[in-house]
Amino acid sequence: MPQDDNPRGMTAAPVPLSSRAERASTVTAIVLLILAVTLFSALDTVAKYLATRLHIPLTEIVWLRFVGQTLYMVAIFGIIGVPALLRTQRLGLQTIRSILMVMTTVCNFFALQTLRLDQTITIVFLAPLVVAALAGPMLGEWIGWRRGVAVAVGFCGVLVALHPGSTPISLAVIVSFSGMLAYAFFMLLTRHLSSIDTPYVTLFYSMMVGTIFGTPFALRDWVWPADGFTWLLLAMLGAFGGAGHMLFIYAYKRAPASTVSPFLYVQLLTMVSCGWMVFGDAPDFWTLTGASIIIASGVYLVHRERLVGWRR
Repeated sequence: MPQDDNPRGMTAAPVPLSSRAERASTVTAIVLLILAVTLFSALDTVAKYLATRLHIPLTEIVWLRFVGQTLYMVAIFGIIGVPALLRTQRLGLQTIRSILMVMTTVCNFFALQTLRLDQTITIVFLAPLVVAALAGPMLGEWIGWRRGVAVAVGFCGVLVALHPGSTPISLAVIVSFSGMLAYAFFMLLTRHLSSIDTPYVTLFYSMMVGTIFGTPFALRDWVWPADGFTWLLLAMLGAFGGAGHMLFIYAYKRAPASTVSPFLYVQLLTMVSCGWMVFGDAPDFWTLTGASIIIASGVYLVHRERLVGWRR
């Protein structure tokens, strides 16, 4: 005879609607973030394919990525909404942040021509650790010794992933590291501007500045796509980037950063999958081990922030 789960006949207390709504919002945020990083992986995959298989110039790929996303935002907000996207209280900082975004994209797409997708994302995963290390002197957000150790361990993870001594450090690795550093400073400025301008203003400036800066270089190196398939891939650059950034913003609006940030590391899985399916690249032992160390360090930093706040 089965046991009575409620022998006293008491009814369970109903879950408050606010708690259920909060839980549903958190789940939605996690799903949106996973979709966002999947689109970012698709963006890198398309960029690598265009550069290595279809021989489209890097400047053209970078420019069309920014042009496409700018048009994507204009389509969403409408021409009438564009003036609102240009209203910023920190034009200089927005410009610097946008230039850092351009540098990050150029370095990443350049490195992707030589490195595997999983190698580039492993290096990119260092950026949150660099942000944690630099947030003290730049933003006054000092971290305690525990998270200082986590940052150091994360850097050791990169050494494991790169496996120094096995092969010479290539130009692609150096450029990838440069892009990661630009991305770290980009994240620091994004954090600073988040309390000044809306996310959509900040996003629009980075796309617009990228379009303006890239125009002369793209026109200089322009190669007309040979067929409709190439045009389609070029159009996907802006679509994947634009949709990914929008989903990213909505994810962080629905749940606290400390809750959803650990799911950023799902991108390692999506990058490995794209690399294997499109290019036949399988990650080696050292890359997976180093990436695991970096991810563990990053998740610990988020966990400590949730428990005791940023400054401990």
